Amino acid sequence: MSLLVVGLSHRSAPVSVLERASLAAETQAKLLQDTLAAEPAVEAAVLATCNRIELYADVDKFHAGVAELSTLLAQHSGVGLDELTPYLYVHYEDRAVHHLFSVACGLDSMVVGEGQILGQIKDALALGQELHTAGRLLNDLFQQALRVGKRAHSETGIDRAGQSLVTFGLEQLAAGADVTGWARGKRALVIGAGSMSSLAAATLARAGVTEIVVANRTRARADRLVEILHQPGGTGVAARAVEMAAVTRELTRADVVVSCTGATGLVLTAEAVAGALGLAFDPASEAPAASVPAPPADPDRHAAWLENGAAGTVRQAVRRATVPAQGAGPVRLALLDLAMPRDIDGATARLDGVRLVDIESLAEASADAPMAADVDQVRTIVADEVAAFGAAQRAAHITPTVVALRTMAAGVVAGEIARLDGRLPDLDEKQRAEISQTVRRVVDKLLHAPTVRVKQLASEPGGAGYADALRELFDLDPQTVAAVSRADLNDPNRGRS
Repeated sequence: MSLLVVGLSHRSAPVSVLERASLAAETQAKLLQDTLAAEPAVEAAVLATCNRIELYADVDKFHAGVAELSTLLAQHSGVGLDELTPYLYVHYEDRAVHHLFSVACGLDSMVVGEGQILGQIKDALALGQELHTAGRLLNDLFQQALRVGKRAHSETGIDRAGQSLVTFGLEQLAAGADVTGWARGKRALVIGAGSMSSLAAATLARAGVTEIVVANRTRARADRLVEILHQPGGTGVAARAVEMAAVTRELTRADVVVSCTGATGLVLTAEAVAGALGLAFDPASEAPAASVPAPPADPDRHAAWLENGAAGTVRQAVRRATVPAQGAGPVRLALLDLAMPRDIDGATARLDGVRLVDIESLAEASADAPMAADVDQVRTIVADEVAAFGAAQRAAHITPTVVALRTMAAGVVAGEIARLDGRLPDLDEKQRAEISQTVRRVVDKLLHAPTVRVKQLASEPGGAGYADALRELFDLDPQTVAAVSRADLNDPNRGRS
């Protein structure tokens, strides 16, 4: 079996496609269950964030696996396969491991080095464990990815190469000014009460805003976030919760709006923002469409297409089409949209006095940022960890065969000792124990060098065939080897997060 990942992200697809392909929690569960029901896959995990959707699977056939996983992503995302395929990337075996480790370290994030992806990887693993779709390979893979990500953040300055999306987004709103100075004295409206919205509220409070209003569809969650902001030892910011129906009214008082909800439609329309500012809005003044180059349909060629920079051309072209130039005049209302699908109408950017920063503009700004030396250090860590993970997996592949060999040898020894008892019934216990120990030592010494060496050879690239050779040489029962593998896989202490 081999690791395969099929997915799309901000690096391969325009935001319009990512918005439509976003997966709700219940859809992710159904996707995992259907993936296991498909023929090529025996394990599955899905990593779905605001800017990526990736399906990981342990498959026995590459091309059949790519076709099946691509089809399943299309079916569950609601985006047609023909439309989705050009934006999909495919990674296999060591490249798939390298990809996930890079993602875990923040190298593939919109803002390089952001650490929130670690929590999302942990959630992906937890879902696979809960649904029993993550077996030995994916448990090992995701657990190791979490360790690699933590190592990158602890041993390097990758955190200095980028920040969280919230911090980076506020810096973009401040347009080069110090965020603390820019935010001081402003009134903020936070729409949503999830992890990203909570982080935004806390960041704004530390930056010095005078008031934070939290709006959420579930009022209790908004109240809870306000309670956290009011806790002793906090920033002392004035905070209150409101119903979602009050958002339009609160817009008239706000200087900064941060929105990150799970809504499937727009939370703030251009008309609503214009009305709050007392502006007229002409919906007919749309930006002209841009010409977007078509990527190759063959998933095998897609990685090379991305490496050659074509995906950046797509992002730039789509951005020109979907996000017009910012409105004229001094900024009266700053909007930060961290949702996927988007919460805030992109047309608000054309309103005078409005500055909009969204997921796509963050991607553009991040792509232009210089790469720190720490990034190269993290890449070295990733390369080393990929090699170590591959060696460990190859060595683990032969372990059931080695265990079966030693089990067979122990059975041979036990049989011979029993036969000796029949031939020499007058042996006392001391003599019998000495003979038994001698025979076991002989067998152990004969097996020691071959088993140690075969584990070393199996851990090297191309070493997968040594397990088969060992089974053939010693005529091992395949059912015994399989039983050892099942016992290891069903160990309740294995691979739990």
